[in-house]
Amino acid sequence: MSIKGFVLQFLLFGITAGIVFWVIHDRFEKSDAIYHDDLEILLYDEINLDGLIHTIDSLNVQFDIDEFTWAANRLDRQNFRPGRYLLKGGMSYNRFLGKLGRGEEDPKMVMIHPGQTYELFYRRVANQFRFTRDELRAVMTDKAYIESELGIESHLLFGRMIPNTYEFFWTTTPEGFLERMLREFDRAIAPHADKMDEVNLTPDEVLTFASIVELEARYDHEKPKIAGLYWNRLNQRWRLQADPTVSYAVGERRRLFFRDYRVDHPYNTYRIHGLPPGPLTNPAMSSIRAVLNPDEHDYMFMVATPEGVHTFTRTYAEHRAESAKWSQWISEQQRIRQQREREEQRLAQLRSATL
Repeated sequence: MSIKGFVLQFLLFGITAGIVFWVIHDRFEKSDAIYHDDLEILLYDEINLDGLIHTIDSLNVQFDIDEFTWAANRLDRQNFRPGRYLLKGGMSYNRFLGKLGRGEEDPKMVMIHPGQTYELFYRRVANQFRFTRDELRAVMTDKAYIESELGIESHLLFGRMIPNTYEFFWTTTPEGFLERMLREFDRAIAPHADKMDEVNLTPDEVLTFASIVELEARYDHEKPKIAGLYWNRLNQRWRLQADPTVSYAVGERRRLFFRDYRVDHPYNTYRIHGLPPGPLTNPAMSSIRAVLNPDEHDYMFMVATPEGVHTFTRTYAEHRAESAKWSQWISEQQRIRQQREREEQRLAQLRSATL
């Protein structure tokens, strides 16, 4: 073969190879090979190619199964890691398979609510992660783990779950979640160190105080006033006599009865002096700021109103008068409810009689 013929064959081979490479590359990289308008894909465990195909097919993702299989085999992507992955519009085979194969999760925004009970906290948090409510509860009640690994007393942990919205990976473990939340607590409380020294409270005492304010106040604007009232009681060496501590002692949030205030419990501030041993709940930063920057006044008593705020008074006689108004309102509401229930029963009996 002449040199000219050899060169021609070489060029033809190169052109053919280039075309083949371009075609294959185009199939790998076309931006709409995998398509869905807006989709969250959750892989709870590592799965193989068949499992992935079944998963995305069940989610109504637009893709060619044969071409998808071909691309996965050519890219040597046969196993895919647990995680939360977002598909917004189109994605190439290369990007999609690589993303799931390497476990490149998309983070999500996790909301921590203030003023929660333990069980509500477990459920709400677990609903945003791969771990279960029971798994989170097990870790948060593991005294040995909390004290040895996290370095705090177990009854102080819950109060440090500072409410906010955080970015997490869905596959974060309960342990990873708690470690991150403690770092966030340190970061949130650090700017208030001087103020805590000024009022002579430790961070956990501030959280305990703030948790009472959190559960007393429905509205943020009232928190500094409530905090000021409890500071007045502390400074006068009174018992705090805070109803939320009684609810904590009896184990549920409900209307309290006279017998509840007599419960012998270390958190019942109708029986103990000073702050209870730890937080009742996880307070918002607004409650923490209220404790550190309370309103200055001489109120010593408060009573709830139908509007969800409080009436503040200076003397016990004034407090009794306001409490009587509250009791009268509650009695009236009970009377109205009972009357409505009797009317509903009467109407039900009339309907039954006409059938």
